[in-house]
Amino acid sequence: MMTGHQARMKRDNALQRLSVPNHADREIPEFVEHGEWEPLPKKKSTRYAEMARVTLRKDKRVNIRITERDLVRFPKRAIEEGLPYQTLISRILHKYINGRLQGRN
Repeated sequence: MMTGHQARMKRDNALQRLSVPNHADREIPEFVEHGEWEPLPKKKSTRYAEMARVTLRKDKRVNIRITERDLVRFPKRAIEEGLPYQTLISRILHKYINGRLQGRN
């Protein structure tokens, strides 16, 4: 069982990983500085923004049967990760269907 301090450290590390830009993000300022980047025309920008909004929209509900033991463990694990438990469940399902869920070692 994790102590409160360990859970906070794990949560803080997870949040820090989310805020660190990836390799591609670090290259963006270089492209801009060297004049290799041009902004999208307003029409395309609006179109891509709408596509992103629709893709990320969570507008469907799912009801599932789950063991009480697992249901009790989700909120505990979500606290360790620093997330609402429903967000944790959603992320786990999303990673699984996209083949990115890694098992425990």
